[in-house]
Amino acid sequence: MRIGFIGLGNVGGKLAGSLLRNGHDLVVRDLDPALVADFVMRGAAAADSPAALAQMVDVVITCLPSPAASAAVAEGPGGFLPVLRPGQVWMEMSTTDYAEVLRLGALVTAKGGLFMECPVSGGCHRAETGNISIFAGGPREGFERVLPVLTTLGRRVLHTGDLGSASRLKVMTNYLCTVHLVALAEALTTCQAAGLDMNTTYEAIRISSGNSFVHETESQVILNGSRDINFTMDLVAKDIGLFDDLAQQSGVALELSPLIVRLFDEARAAYGDREFSPNIIRRYEEPLGIKVLGTGFPADMVDDEPEEPGYEVVPRR
Repeated sequence: MRIGFIGLGNVGGKLAGSLLRNGHDLVVRDLDPALVADFVMRGAAAADSPAALAQMVDVVITCLPSPAASAAVAEGPGGFLPVLRPGQVWMEMSTTDYAEVLRLGALVTAKGGLFMECPVSGGCHRAETGNISIFAGGPREGFERVLPVLTTLGRRVLHTGDLGSASRLKVMTNYLCTVHLVALAEALTTCQAAGLDMNTTYEAIRISSGNSFVHETESQVILNGSRDINFTMDLVAKDIGLFDDLAQQSGVALELSPLIVRLFDEARAAYGDREFSPNIIRRYEEPLGIKVLGTGFPADMVDDEPEEPGYEVVPRR
């Protein structure tokens, strides 16, 4: 089976790297020629358009920064949808909009293809080591068909149900992640301002009921001073906006979600769209004239799971 991968950015490049590292026959496409050249040097083939890529492969995977970007590579000039063959598979691994998933899925089905939404969760460091979690939405027989690819890319794989279920669950989890990040920014700043030792603070959170995946990853990059989680303010704003839209469309009057959306809109205006997302903490540091730092935290992100082979198909309860 030959796989085509479109989108070699922060997450996509690491997922595509897992495919290549595990011996898959890979064709890649990205707007950045340097990213493509790196993959070609490692043994991948390159395509000069999404359409050309689709004509070379059995499975097309996209991992792109926005619903508009996914639509563009599928339907825009040189897009792959017009040349999609009956039986061919499109796995959409971007964090995208529920309505777009249904619209694009219907177009693929009309051409006799299989569309599966497969957004990922866990961050760039887990994508790089094949430890990422994957939500897969679509027919069960489609899930079984793409499972060998999914288990190459991720450690935990959950079939979420019908098409559209995975995209909605993904934006929910990204919303929760963002809420945890803001809460940690407030907690860490308060503890430093109160004169507490930040290494001890980190450990107190880690071993307590206040712990979270976000703390064990993003608090490290806050305390080591890099703030580099390979995720930026504009991407956070897109994800939490999709969740807020979902709540409004479902008639749910939320209170935290509009606040989080406003905080990141203000942070983007103050610090820029491409500022690393953990720097939401600057909102609390700068009025006090302090920088929240610990000592001895690694400069590079440390994964919190051993890199052992294997995977788990998570049962739906």
